[in-house]
Amino acid sequence: MLNIQEKIPLAPRTTFEIGGDARYFVEIKNEGELREALLWARSKGVPHVILAGGSNVLIPDNTLEALVIDVAMNKWSVSGNDLEAESGCNLLELIKKTAVLGIGGWEKLAGIPGTIGGAVRGNAGAFGTEIKDVLLYAKALNIHTFEVREFQMNECEFAYRNSFFKKNPEWVITFVQVRLARVENEKAVASIEETIRERERRHIQNVRAAGSYFMNPVAPSAVREMFEKEKGVQSREGRVPAGWLIEKAGMKGARVGDAMASEQHPNYLMNAGNATARDVKELAENIKQAVRREFGIELSEEAVIF
Repeated sequence: MLNIQEKIPLAPRTTFEIGGDARYFVEIKNEGELREALLWARSKGVPHVILAGGSNVLIPDNTLEALVIDVAMNKWSVSGNDLEAESGCNLLELIKKTAVLGIGGWEKLAGIPGTIGGAVRGNAGAFGTEIKDVLLYAKALNIHTFEVREFQMNECEFAYRNSFFKKNPEWVITFVQVRLARVENEKAVASIEETIRERERRHIQNVRAAGSYFMNPVAPSAVREMFEKEKGVQSREGRVPAGWLIEKAGMKGARVGDAMASEQHPNYLMNAGNATARDVKELAENIKQAVRREFGIELSEEAVIF
């Protein structure tokens, strides 16, 4: 039996720590409960919102008039070099636990906030590694028909911070299988720790933020050349870092209320006190306008804005 609750604060359930209440709220622990929750929302005539891990989202300040479904599906197992995990499993915990077991190859993803299901949906990546590099398949449920389907890696339509599931939100990921490689557990653990230290150095670890707020855009050749000359690195896929553009546009450290573009990593819009969703949206718009004026480039949000 589902425990549908009312007027549940959402801010403590997000990495931004911003937002109002959920009109209705339920925590689900398996695929069957997900179906039940979707049917309940349908019977009440209210929309639903999937929340998993609370990263990469900005919740509105007022009541979210929906059934918020918190995905707490967190069972996992290992067979040989393969990890099978329900979509609500915390990504960092899985990376740490598999390292101890002597399998890995995805240590550079350590510290990316959120769940493994969310990582697949957004093709999460860092330091040259993306989740698509290890994924075998993802199982997903269609919220309209309740069909369950397995998507092999080459069916997931992965692109930069994008996938079939992001483009087709009627499919909700419930289960993921990844194939890892044999590693020396001490070296893997050390790599995880080094990756997290680098994230802390860049001020993108354990901060009140959604993660990277904007996607790295494809840039004109002149802008790419400027970036490559200054940083001494090649741009990837014709893209330049949004944080670099934000800094060059003079918006590093910019604030609206308690929403702030980080001094260390300007693409992290932080809750520096009691920021509201309105503050964040206004700051984001100011940044987009500044980058547009300076470079003629339109930034697009990576974070999901409700």
